[in-house]
Amino acid sequence: MTQQAYTFEKEIHIVKQARLRYLLYLPEDYDSTPGRRWPLILFLHGAGERGSDLNLVKLHGPPKLIEQGRRFPFIVVSPQCSRHSWWPVEVEALNALLDEIMASYAVDPKRVYLTGLSMGGFGTWALAAAYPGRFAAIAPICGGGDPETACALKNTPTWVFHGARDQTVPLSESKQMVDAVLACGGPVEPRLTVYPEAEHDSWTKTYNNSRLYDWFLQNALGD
Repeated sequence: MTQQAYTFEKEIHIVKQARLRYLLYLPEDYDSTPGRRWPLILFLHGAGERGSDLNLVKLHGPPKLIEQGRRFPFIVVSPQCSRHSWWPVEVEALNALLDEIMASYAVDPKRVYLTGLSMGGFGTWALAAAYPGRFAAIAPICGGGDPETACALKNTPTWVFHGARDQTVPLSESKQMVDAVLACGGPVEPRLTVYPEAEHDSWTKTYNNSRLYDWFLQNALGD
């Protein structure tokens, strides 16, 4: 695998008979700072980007911004879900993918972040609950989850985003997860940002806002 431009590199990851293709972004100065450990963002796309064409993953979120020329001080991993699956049932494969990335690249294990939109928002809730303590912070966007798993997230900094006029995934899906985490009485209270005029696309505004990435970097495991 070449590592000259540190833009997107196509990979195939096979774990437990699950085939995950993904896009990998490395910061521009990744190779010039030996010994440095980098924060990592795992990005989960929505249902419309499933399949076998990795270009679809670049339609939204951090992959879109990187494709447009934006540079991040993160390693960004953007896997693609197969056409006939969805992220909440792929949590084991996603966790194994993270293990492989962390073994292969200079990742700061205290600064691994998780975010996703729509189906990826559901996947964000599911993956973080399945592996509590793995992520320093999570940002589910216009998704939902199983409130019975919420107590696993009471120690995880969480910032949730949703459009008030979303007819695809109702705002109530995010609210019930936030309420369930709050009911667990954890030391870290989740944040909920509601865009009053937004429909399902509450991700463009969120991912374009540098405050999200600044907030990620304010959180580290063990702080």
